[in-house]
Amino acid sequence: QVQLVESGGGLVQPGGSLRLSCAASGSIFRLNTMGWYRQAPGKQRELVAVITSGGSINYADSVKGRFTISRDNAKNTVYLQMNSLKPEDTAVYYCKLVLPTIVYWGQGTQVTVSS
Repeated sequence: QVQLVESGGGLVQPGGSLRLSCAASGSIFRLNTMGWYRQAPGKQRELVAVITSGGSINYADSVKGRFTISRDNAKNTVYLQMNSLKPEDTAVYYCKLVLPTIVYWGQGTQVTVSS
């Protein structure tokens, strides 16, 4: 069983920044495709950003130019740097790991953008 441990969420004012981390454990020797999703109350979970095993990166239109996804393969960790945060970014953010036969999800970390 693979575990994804997320951290870095919290309360921030509009225009502020947060950096989320997701560490994968469970005898993982090579980082596969990973992504960040978010879900606001009463809404569907939506893709925020994804980074593939080949290094390709894609962002949701709503976060382009503000968010940056990156990874440290040696640490099996993926990051999400969030700048210029807006109230509409408020949601629970989830890390996702895609393996050939199974998908793993983190427990989620709350991000609240409010003055």
